[in-house]
Amino acid sequence: MKKQFLNLGYVVTKKDVLCVHLYCLWARILGLVQMLFCTLLGSSCIKFTNTAVVVLVSLLTLQAQSAPSLGVPNNWVLTSWNELPGWHEESSAQVWRALLASCEKAQGSYVVFCALLRASNATNEDEQRLFLMTQLQPFRILSTSGEPSGLLTGYYEPVFAASRNKQPGFEVPIYAPTQEILNLRKNNLRWYSRQEIDTSPLVQEALKGKEIAWLADPLDALALQIQGSGKLLISAPDGAKNWVKVVYAASNELAYQSIGKTLLDKAEITDASWAGIRAWATKNPDRLKTLIWSNPRYVFFRQEPVVDPLMGPKGAQGLPLMAGRSVAVDPSSIPYGTPLWLVSEGPLLNLHKCVIAQDTGNAITGTVRADYFVGTGAEAGEIAGHLKQSLNLWALVPR
Repeated sequence: MKKQFLNLGYVVTKKDVLCVHLYCLWARILGLVQMLFCTLLGSSCIKFTNTAVVVLVSLLTLQAQSAPSLGVPNNWVLTSWNELPGWHEESSAQVWRALLASCEKAQGSYVVFCALLRASNATNEDEQRLFLMTQLQPFRILSTSGEPSGLLTGYYEPVFAASRNKQPGFEVPIYAPTQEILNLRKNNLRWYSRQEIDTSPLVQEALKGKEIAWLADPLDALALQIQGSGKLLISAPDGAKNWVKVVYAASNELAYQSIGKTLLDKAEITDASWAGIRAWATKNPDRLKTLIWSNPRYVFFRQEPVVDPLMGPKGAQGLPLMAGRSVAVDPSSIPYGTPLWLVSEGPLLNLHKCVIAQDTGNAITGTVRADYFVGTGAEAGEIAGHLKQSLNLWALVPR
């Protein structure tokens, strides 16, 4: 059995899979031994288990060094930890928690790393930082032309009031997809444009019964579609209110066109943030539909229950996004689950921090390119809408 790993040139063999299982087995054995000795020895077990962890990590590290290493793209350049601006000031405790969360969907050589991470008894920031520097190595990510700098933008999870039924003040629908729409991508087909969806009786008949909820503002619906997910506080006919999460399910497979860029190109605005676009819409209500129709792409959603209103939306990696720790990337350049050192300095944010590749987006293409998940709600949206800064990235790869 051989399997190409994430299109990066590394081939996973049966031997590699066996090694991963052995690492996990060692970690479980250590946990059982720890429980046994703590039962027999009481407080004396702490010294024993600390020593056992050191021995285990040493053995696993030696084994890992003899195993095949993860192949990396040619535009990833091996560097040293001292070349990562701000690394020694980062909160290793926060990084540790983010990595443990991401390890729920570990793949490739990160399966081994995650087994070691879970088995580690590093309890303070210095120990955790040393562990990370011992087990990972940084690679500077360059563009395909060799340039070190790229672009950082931001995104967020919007929150809107909505109604389960159409009524005055709530007349903008968001839809679930039909089976035909769900099959568009695999059949390499396109569907109706945004304007046709909004105006054609034939299309609206096809979508009848697929309404998830009704929003108050067409710009809210557009923002929800651009971000790809959000939370709705839905009012039912009996007056009851409940939270619902809507997440991307499908699209009409037409190309996205930024309405902010459309207004900039026509010299109608100088601020293409959501605040700037909404200000223009307030002054030009009769032209808003035409502006929105200039973006033919339309997104359809599925709804999910909100288990925890504080939890972020689920990203493409299959895990909830973490505000300030998750980024969307081009998965053909950076695999999901890859820890990244991100440096971006600009008028809005100065960032020197560890983030994890956990999501993607239609506009996120290229190697040195990331979309920074700011968080949930209007305040996060204000930051995300203005964020556009230079970006430098390093991948943190298991040794």
